[in-house]
Amino acid sequence: MLLTLSCAKGPYEPVGLPTDYYHRTVKKLTDVIVYDIFSPPVASRVYAYPNIAAYEVLAQGNTAYRSLAGQINGLGTAPTAPEGARLDLEIAALKAFIKTGKALVFSESKMEDYENQLIAELKDMGIPLDVIENSMAYGSTVSDHILAWSDLDNYKQTRTYPKYTIQDDAQSWKPTPPSYMDGIEPSWNKIRTLILDSANQFVPESPTAFNMNKDSQFYKELMEVYDVGKNLTDEQEEIAQFWDCNPYVSHLNGHAMFATKKITPGGHWIGITKIVTSQEKRAMPETVEAYTRVSIALFDAFISCWDEKWRSILIRPETLINQHIDEDWVPLLQTPPFPEYTSGHSVISTAAAATLTQLFGEQLNYTDSTEVEFGLKPRDYTSFFNASEEAAISRLYGGIHYMPAIANGVKQGRQVGDFVNANLITKTP
Repeated sequence: MLLTLSCAKGPYEPVGLPTDYYHRTVKKLTDVIVYDIFSPPVASRVYAYPNIAAYEVLAQGNTAYRSLAGQINGLGTAPTAPEGARLDLEIAALKAFIKTGKALVFSESKMEDYENQLIAELKDMGIPLDVIENSMAYGSTVSDHILAWSDLDNYKQTRTYPKYTIQDDAQSWKPTPPSYMDGIEPSWNKIRTLILDSANQFVPESPTAFNMNKDSQFYKELMEVYDVGKNLTDEQEEIAQFWDCNPYVSHLNGHAMFATKKITPGGHWIGITKIVTSQEKRAMPETVEAYTRVSIALFDAFISCWDEKWRSILIRPETLINQHIDEDWVPLLQTPPFPEYTSGHSVISTAAAATLTQLFGEQLNYTDSTEVEFGLKPRDYTSFFNASEEAAISRLYGGIHYMPAIANGVKQGRQVGDFVNANLITKTP
């Protein structure tokens, strides 16, 4: 549909949309990410660009917020709204988010259907048609700007890069049951970072030296995974399941295989962002700011983590336990298809927690109900780091990480989060 700009009917005073409109829009994108089964790092990209697009729209018309142009790597100044046009920047922000998100997913029709529903609701609210059209046109223009910039992040080029070739040595990662999937995103460190200087800016210390001698430190760490996994308490099982966030869990039934779809780890923290911004009754601009900062931290944290994963390429506990200790042992959680070190949950959860802590403070009681739709009970937390620490240790309980990947992943995530906090300015001084 061709949208035209008009200012013939005099000034327009924006109605101030309920913030829930933005929450609903982000949730629609999350649902599409789950439906399309995007991997955790790719999902972080799908979240980042739409939120940045929405933020840039609102920052253009709000002196309390600073544009991200010149702060984020390669991002130039967004187009300004036509002078004198009757439009609503909040509506324009929703359009910018939807159009950008639609360009990054497979199921475009789901986003289109949502946009049509949104337009119908805006009309029912009595918002003049020319205001809706002008707002949509401006949001579309900003989206085009963000998408043109996103095209230069090397994502499309990495789609053509070769898959990881499995190594024969004992310590390198091997595909794990039941699907024995290829390693996910071995070239993710080639993606352009947003705030970090480079993918390898925060390289963690090396993992424990591989050594299957029963007196070695590595073997002790392996046995810790095995012993903890065999003696889990109900609480530990609940924690592991709550933070599983595996977007594609394979199930075998005889010769048939089917999958369970769930949110990604980043999607879980996007859900937490909704919970706390709603709980704290943040207005639309503050809400968009929170989503944007969290999605940027997640994006860079995944790049930093994947850089290490495909450098150390460490074998998963499940493979070694089945080979050397107990061929029938199965971890509580399904081992995801990429190398062990460092723990993705530890890195990205800590980075997200650092971001939210800067926005909301060290102590904030909240109930995380993100996983309720996937059949899990909500859990209560006293701070974001309380939650991120639980997310990190959940990977030991789940049987998919050794402790160094968790502990050093937390350190890595804190470095990323602190760097993003220090180098990304959204509020105008």
